Amino acid sequence: MKNLVILISGRGSNMQAIVDAKIPGARIAAVISNRPDAAGLAWAAERGIATAVLDHKQFADRESFDAALAELIDGYQPDLVVLAGFMRILTQGFTAHYAGRMLNIHPSLLPSFPGLHTHQQAINAGCRIAGCTVHFVTAELDHGPIVAQGAVPVFHNDTEATLAARVLEQEHRLYPQAVAQFVAGRLSLDGLRVLVADETPTSARLAVPLD
Repeated sequence: MKNLVILISGRGSNMQAIVDAKIPGARIAAVISNRPDAAGLAWAAERGIATAVLDHKQFADRESFDAALAELIDGYQPDLVVLAGFMRILTQGFTAHYAGRMLNIHPSLLPSFPGLHTHQQAINAGCRIAGCTVHFVTAELDHGPIVAQGAVPVFHNDTEATLAARVLEQEHRLYPQAVAQFVAGRLSLDGLRVLVADETPTSARLAVPLD
């Protein structure tokens, strides 16, 4: 059984998707938020999952917050740390501590459009497809070895909100699958590439609209 600690800052819809997936061999050890009012905390607690809050506003700098956060996380003996809408820029020391065992999902097809407002960036750039990326976390923001990507079409009348909703559907499908691959021991790193054991040419690591 692999212990998962999930970090959220808001409602945690990707956290909910992972919990609801009931991944074989995975135990959700805790859901942690940097915001006391994060709606996802109540959702997790109602399902008997341990929750904790570490308010970043109570710390003088990123380093001290990340050190306290790592101590809190490690108390749950995690095999994998899952960022699910955790809106914090992490320090190099924190990312190094969890190197190879921390995943994030970003709402763009990385390496395009890191940072915020990714959907509007895609619309402004005239992209015909957009999507999301599951990746291992490194010190560089929204970078790191890519595990999986899901793509959606961008329509001529899309707004940031409509495109975000379409991408979020892919996130909820893709993230639990990627976590399940990690839990099953199927992921390995080869430099910047992620290798998936027993992957075939038809394996759906990239979901592309068919019509």
